[in-house]
Amino acid sequence: MGRALVSLVIVSIALSVGVAVAGLTITQWWVLVSSVAVAALVLELATGSLLRGLAARGSVVTALVLGTTAQLAVLGTALALSTDLARLPFTTIVLVLVVAAAVLSAGRWVVGASDSAYIVAAAGRHGARTRVPARARSSYEGGPGGGRRPRGLLVVQLDGVSLPTLHRAIEGGQAPAIARWVGTTHVLRGWWATVPSTTPATMAGVLHGDADTVPAFRWWDRRAGRLLAASNPRDALLIESRFASGSELLSGGGTATSTTFTGGATQAYLTISNATRLRGLGSGSAFLGFFSRPLLLPGALVLTVGEVVKELYQARRQRVRGVRPRIPRRGTYVVLRGLTNVLVRKLNLSLIAEAMGLGRPVIFVDFVDYDEIAHHAGPERPESLRAVEGLDAVLGALQALARSCATDYELVVLSDHGQSLGSTFAQLNGQGFSERVHELMGLAPADEDAGDIGTGEDWAPMNALLASVLERWTTESPPVVLGPDQGRNPADRRPRGRGLEPHTDRPPEDLADLPEVVVTGGGNLGMVWFPRRADRPTLGEIDRTWPDLVPGLLATPGVGLVLAADEDGVPLVIGPTGARRLDGSATVVSGSDPVAGFPQRAAADLARLSAVRDAGDLVVISTVNGRGHVHAFEEQVGSHGGLGGPQNHAILLHPRDWALDASSTSTVPELGESPVLVGPVALHHQLRRWRDAWVGGEGVAP
Repeated sequence: MGRALVSLVIVSIALSVGVAVAGLTITQWWVLVSSVAVAALVLELATGSLLRGLAARGSVVTALVLGTTAQLAVLGTALALSTDLARLPFTTIVLVLVVAAAVLSAGRWVVGASDSAYIVAAAGRHGARTRVPARARSSYEGGPGGGRRPRGLLVVQLDGVSLPTLHRAIEGGQAPAIARWVGTTHVLRGWWATVPSTTPATMAGVLHGDADTVPAFRWWDRRAGRLLAASNPRDALLIESRFASGSELLSGGGTATSTTFTGGATQAYLTISNATRLRGLGSGSAFLGFFSRPLLLPGALVLTVGEVVKELYQARRQRVRGVRPRIPRRGTYVVLRGLTNVLVRKLNLSLIAEAMGLGRPVIFVDFVDYDEIAHHAGPERPESLRAVEGLDAVLGALQALARSCATDYELVVLSDHGQSLGSTFAQLNGQGFSERVHELMGLAPADEDAGDIGTGEDWAPMNALLASVLERWTTESPPVVLGPDQGRNPADRRPRGRGLEPHTDRPPEDLADLPEVVVTGGGNLGMVWFPRRADRPTLGEIDRTWPDLVPGLLATPGVGLVLAADEDGVPLVIGPTGARRLDGSATVVSGSDPVAGFPQRAAADLARLSAVRDAGDLVVISTVNGRGHVHAFEEQVGSHGGLGGPQNHAILLHPRDWALDASSTSTVPELGESPVLVGPVALHHQLRRWRDAWVGGEGVAP
């Protein structure tokens, strides 16, 4: 009751300020406040019936139009009833709405109220028919005439959060919800993110059980004869089509939100590989609540602008204080941070809450907030840890909703990888990785290369949204791909018939038409391909053609090792002073062991990566110093993708009585003495065991 009264006071103040700014004179304030409240209630009821039915026939665009129109109609009616004006200009109504939303957001912040709690509570009302009143909950737990509550599993991925970073946030009081769980209801442990420690590779493993398809975030694909990027919806669809079917984590009625691949989900929202048609993001009915709830969308837009302003201030603070290492924080990233850290987070939360209210048996969501900021600010810089604090509030709100749902949800929290700090390769050498490779080969840099560019990983949700909304995949227009991968794929520019079919395996008839070399960088993992070769060349063939390339790379500051194939096709790791065959033995071919100083699993991880079909003809890992700092081959001060530092120390937070399968664990010294899961496929199998044991056949999938 107290919270409701506080909310009413804040809303009244917000409307008052909005009306004052618009220059309106209210004759009857009680009419304004009461009419807004009544209209909002009517709108909520309409959302559950008429509007939701209309939105279900369309896409996210339909939901946006219906929701915003309904909000403007409610406010316009309330203003008309409480003023002397029979008709109000449309711009006046919009101004009142935006100002009121801004004041409401500020008011919630002042009193310590959570936007996350508001979103979850509002979204959950759609599933009210399936929720459990507190007084009646005992009937689901073996009481008279009752049975056990149906069970569900919610898996939340905190993109890029490493175990050391989360420990620091807990100790610093920035993750109070997680701190309450640890030692009471849940256990926090690490798992080893193998190379490539990227989101697409982890999602391929966790959601599909695949470890053989994704060698990096972007790579040259000999079957298709072009560069593939997981942030491109059509490329993501092609990649997912190569996964073996039958073991998807989300099959049988599950829900995927903001993921790279679907994982076999029945409902997939903001999923990259599913964004190949207008309704690929999901039915408009799922988005309607976010767009129609009073002041929610306007407030999110206002806070998005505030996040942009905050980023400009924090970037300047780093420059003024001379923080090192750092990179320029400007351009589209400034806007992207606002979108991912506010708008997309709130939209994700609304979608999850609706899925929980409907009793979906397994729900998987990825929050990219922290990852995006940490790439540009640094993994443990103040602004990055504040993102963890925001995600912790989201987890707290979801736990509160789980307690009141008809479906008995257990929460598992994980990350796909961590991040490691370090100055970039370009800062160290005065030239980018791609430029260095071309220089050693005696070639001019080619436009086709994807080295030395920023990450496209955090652009993926926005590409999914825009690709589906704009539907510009026609013969006249290229696909909608924003970020560093925009326009980099010539296949996107080829004329095609109307429709959103995936890229297919169409290698060119003449290999001479392909570039001489393609270079990519993902964190401190660099890859080099020679596309005019039909198969992966051996180290000897490379040395005979470009004798300065490998020796020159190894002599370059910041390069730790190079992986290639020897004359027998066996993976060979070469360092500045030695080489080692990765044939299952620990034999050092010559000189000192090149993986010494890297994590203990370096040899095993590199051997596994070499076996991936599309891995680079040359794989390069940067040096790692004693503090775990690396040198990214792209413009990131916090990076992941390769080996070294916290980037491989991912998190796993699960119910304390859910044991790990001992057959899937190994001891990794960097993560302590207790055995941990190694690689995303092991995590996939563990999640499936937990899903089958907890959900069984009793999860509700309406």
